[in-house]
Amino acid sequence: MTPSAGPRTWTSLAILLFLWLTIYGPGLFTPPLQDDVDASHADAGRDILLRHDWITLHENGIRYLEKAPLPYWGMAAGMKLFGADAWSARLSLHLSVLAVAFLLFFFGGRFLTVQAGFWAAIVFLASCGPYLFTRILIPDVTVGLWIGLALYLFLDGWQTEKPTLLSSWGIAGLVALSVLTKGLIGFVFPCAIIFLFLLLARDLRHLFRMHLLSSALIFLFVAAPWHILAAVRNPPAGQSKGFLWFYFVNEQFLRYLNKRYPRDYNTVPIVLFYGLLLLWFLPWSSFLPQALAQVRLRLPRFAGVRFGTEAVLLLLFCWPAVILLFFSFSTRQEYYVAPSLPGLALLIGYWLSRESEAPFASPFARAGRRSASVLLSLGLLIAAITGFLAVTTRTPRPGSDIFDALNQNPDVYTLSLGHFLDLTGNAMAFFRGPLIGTAIAFFLGTLLNWFFRRRGQPLAANWALVAMMIVFIECAHFALCVFYPILGSQQFAVAIQQRFQSGQSIVCDGEFANASSVRFYTGQQLLILNGRINGLWYGSLFPDSPDIFLDDARFSRLWAGRQRVYFVTGDEKKRATLASQAPVYLLSKAGGRFLLSNRP
Repeated sequence: MTPSAGPRTWTSLAILLFLWLTIYGPGLFTPPLQDDVDASHADAGRDILLRHDWITLHENGIRYLEKAPLPYWGMAAGMKLFGADAWSARLSLHLSVLAVAFLLFFFGGRFLTVQAGFWAAIVFLASCGPYLFTRILIPDVTVGLWIGLALYLFLDGWQTEKPTLLSSWGIAGLVALSVLTKGLIGFVFPCAIIFLFLLLARDLRHLFRMHLLSSALIFLFVAAPWHILAAVRNPPAGQSKGFLWFYFVNEQFLRYLNKRYPRDYNTVPIVLFYGLLLLWFLPWSSFLPQALAQVRLRLPRFAGVRFGTEAVLLLLFCWPAVILLFFSFSTRQEYYVAPSLPGLALLIGYWLSRESEAPFASPFARAGRRSASVLLSLGLLIAAITGFLAVTTRTPRPGSDIFDALNQNPDVYTLSLGHFLDLTGNAMAFFRGPLIGTAIAFFLGTLLNWFFRRRGQPLAANWALVAMMIVFIECAHFALCVFYPILGSQQFAVAIQQRFQSGQSIVCDGEFANASSVRFYTGQQLLILNGRINGLWYGSLFPDSPDIFLDDARFSRLWAGRQRVYFVTGDEKKRATLASQAPVYLLSKAGGRFLLSNRP
């Protein structure tokens, strides 16, 4: 069923746009960029503009060869248009979230129902996972966009039995964009999803109708040029094996086999990886079991099966199934599941649309009421815990640092959300406002959802959950701003910019990721003390690598020299060590880290 271009479509799109602005708009501007991946990737995007080099990525002046370029091109375009700032770096990623929502609306409207597409988009925008996975500049949600667009064209062609040349070329181009976004998995995922669907549909012959030869040429036309130019401009040199070995062998194959070097990442246990799906789709995951129960893994044999919802639901099931199965045999980060979320959102959206049209005594309505009861129990538990923490924790002393109330778990910091495991009961005092807001949101939201579904008003119940998630996500956004001194270093960059003059040096203690936001916000190249590891290691092997890596002896001479040095460190003991060589002045302290200088 295709949505018309009438008022209902535009009204729905306006609602989705408003919801996107409400949930994702504040996160464009605050908090500032975090250290590690967030600011490092933004720095690579800005370096494209500074070097006028759209082929070889750089971080802190060092070649950065491990990632595909399209996300960085998007950041560079945003900063070219609006200046180098956090919001302009984030803009392309946030727009991809809106594009996914619009895609879900039209996908559902074209192949299921208008209501299914609308609620799928609502589910995607008003869920925990997509929001959390876009707090850092990682492109996995964008991969889901390319996969969804490719599957839209594929399903349209499969239903007509003879896909057009243009649609086949469109699929090839979208797969190429996926490769330019995330590497080889950008090719594996959409192709494996289509293959698995056709296998289950007993129609593998359809592959030969997809103009494979000319489509392969289109794929190469889009995907190959950057790879060829990157290989030409980054051949084996010095101690490096060049671009091709590092990008394809080390970063793609060896990473999948958990043999990649350097091993600067961790893995989520497989049971937790699957179980976290319930969190990423909270609160809509309470409807996920019945949404999955709609899927038939074998299609019936009759003439109109291609146009039936069974085929569409099977394809939507294959979408997340392939991605989850792929990572079941590899290392996993929490956000690796992100490309599968749009497919699951469509399954949930379709079930919600069917429930809204079902009689009160129907199995759909009864299942909705059961899910509402389960969700109410969970909501009351969350409200009780967060409310208890808000009431019982003491107000922090003025000027106190949240770092002093945290536990330290460095072993899990290689997970994207690892720092949040540092939170303790005492630390919750810094989040009293968000805790109160969360308690109220989950108490009222799940209660109203239960109440309206008991009265046979599932649409009103759904809107109660949407309102709950808006409040909760705004509370989460506020909490991220409070937590920022642990995650980022903009405060140190501000202190440096107030004093910085030509010829002075900024030194990061340990690897570049420890203070990458200082690099982004000052625009100055950082010297790295005992940190020739991880992200900058391979680029430093090229003969033209700048001499930015210091050992203790070189740093001691620099610190005792005549020029001002700014030193960002989290090791308080080094302050005493440096004091034996030259005066030490504390310029700023935040998040358990210090900005020191050798000059007053």
